[in-house]
Amino acid sequence: MRIDIITVLPELLKSPFEASILKRAIEADLVSVHFHNLRDYTSDRYKSVDDTQFGGGAGMVMMIEPIDKCISKLQSERSYDEIIYMTPDGETLKQGIANQLSLKENIIILCGHYKGVDQRVRDKFITKEISIGDYVLSGGELGAAVLCDAVIRLIPGVLGNETSALTDSFQDNLLAPPIYTKPREYKGLKVPEVLFSGNFPKIEKWREEQAYLRTKERRPDLLED
Repeated sequence: MRIDIITVLPELLKSPFEASILKRAIEADLVSVHFHNLRDYTSDRYKSVDDTQFGGGAGMVMMIEPIDKCISKLQSERSYDEIIYMTPDGETLKQGIANQLSLKENIIILCGHYKGVDQRVRDKFITKEISIGDYVLSGGELGAAVLCDAVIRLIPGVLGNETSALTDSFQDNLLAPPIYTKPREYKGLKVPEVLFSGNFPKIEKWREEQAYLRTKERRPDLLED
């Protein structure tokens, strides 16, 4: 998979990809991530990427020209499965979206800033709009990092155990069940005996029941889906 991220703050984005699972995935050539500074595609001496709104109003708007130049250059080099715009009014990121995107070959992620991008960018280029929650950040960079993490960890070979991602919360519209490790007892807190039974069908049934109960208690809306 190749991910191209268009941003005005590439330095803000790079650190998550220089550690942990994301770094290992890149070093193993399972994914490549490329950052494109939008200011490199401007046409004025000030490297302006934004301007005031037509019709008046507070806040600056990202202009279409540098975005067009950047996306068009990338599209001239390869075809893209998705061109994603990170925006608060996009579709809320859920596990199903991450699952779908993990199967793609090439994607572009455009990070918004200021009041957002000229609507013509969304009309002409964007194939999917994604939000990471009902709140506003100063830019789309952190949202893009969240999206990349959610997607990259699903690529075969990235996680040490291929089945690990399949048991994550939200994969089946349920939260993950409680998990335990050593010691068996700590300051009077004990691990459920069923986990030591060696009866794996029984353990699996217990986990399914716990997942359902936890979801019913904490996220009943998921059960409605």
